[in-house]
Amino acid sequence: VPQHLFEEWEKKDPVVNYEQFLLDENLITENQVIDLKHQIDEEIESGLKAASDEEELIADTKTESQAIFRQHTFLERKPSTTTKKKMRLVDAVSDGLRMAMESHEDLVIMGQDIAEYGGVFKITDGFIDQFGKERVRNTPICESAILGVGLGLSIAGKKSVIEMQFADFITSGFNQVVNNLAKSHYRWGQKADVVVRMPTGAGVAAGPFHSQSNEAWFFHTPGLKIVYPATPSDTKGLLLAAIDDPNTVMFFEHKALYRSIVEEVPTNNFTIEIGKAKLVNEGEDLSIITYGMGIHWATKLLQENLTISADLLDLRTLAPLDYEAIVQTVKKTGKVLILHEDTLTGGIGGEISAYISEHLFEHLDAPIVRCGSLDTPVPFAHALEQNFLPETRFREKVMELLEY
Repeated sequence: VPQHLFEEWEKKDPVVNYEQFLLDENLITENQVIDLKHQIDEEIESGLKAASDEEELIADTKTESQAIFRQHTFLERKPSTTTKKKMRLVDAVSDGLRMAMESHEDLVIMGQDIAEYGGVFKITDGFIDQFGKERVRNTPICESAILGVGLGLSIAGKKSVIEMQFADFITSGFNQVVNNLAKSHYRWGQKADVVVRMPTGAGVAAGPFHSQSNEAWFFHTPGLKIVYPATPSDTKGLLLAAIDDPNTVMFFEHKALYRSIVEEVPTNNFTIEIGKAKLVNEGEDLSIITYGMGIHWATKLLQENLTISADLLDLRTLAPLDYEAIVQTVKKTGKVLILHEDTLTGGIGGEISAYISEHLFEHLDAPIVRCGSLDTPVPFAHALEQNFLPETRFREKVMELLEY
């Protein structure tokens, strides 16, 4: 660097100029400047000495894996068996959010148009009247800023729920998620008490930028929990558990399920433990392992083909995976089909398949079968979108696997 540039920028040094400004304005004395610099020097030296005096680290794999998340004891609140109400999935999200806002006075929810307008899916409609604008915050169209504020609130001791208007838009805040939220506890012990709500999925003619099932982007990143429920009851219970959890949870909600399914949902504030799969159907001939929309594709197939005897395992949580439940169903049936809406290549099914091959090979009676969407962007046109999605191929693969 040329000397004249050093000299030019030296004149603009904010530390030197600020010191001179304080002196010129008689806001500080020369002796105080000397004392402050001495304090700073002592702080630096103290830090250096503390670091140099540390005992040599001994690597421990168990300790390392435990350092990823803030330790959290799940508090089970059982669902009411007597008081229930018919809810759509969209209603279950809203009901769970409202209960969390009532039970966590430090909880702030943020997103684009979520306040007066109630969000693009109307999930937070009426929230601003009940909880006020300090806790129900409209944000600019700047996903990175919203997610960064979430971490800032956590540092300040508050919880936050951030709504991505569509899961696809998370790309604009990717660095905040995978480098800041995911790594803050491992790096410096700071919890990242943030739930990121992700309206996801295709089948609604929304095209390639509003339809992606992008959970696998985050599955590869240590420090993130991933939840992807398929029913209103599971959605409410898992959302309340996710908000209780002091770690970052990516919470996927399938848009096509928002208003298409209805079930009786307990009206109380209940929780479902993150990391626990659910056996939806029991059978003997094969295991269908899936989540989200895949549960409904599989349920429809089994209802239409009563002669098929299959275990249907709803993972519900993708990180951490319930390996115990996977092991049990594979050992039971010996035939496995892993189904997900995400594109096939690089999807979560590949990791599950690898685990089964490595640990349960001797229990298999057939090759593991994966079924996912085509490795293309999500099309707009109905015929192309239906071909993109794996439901038809899934039906064919089930029959092929049964005949193996």
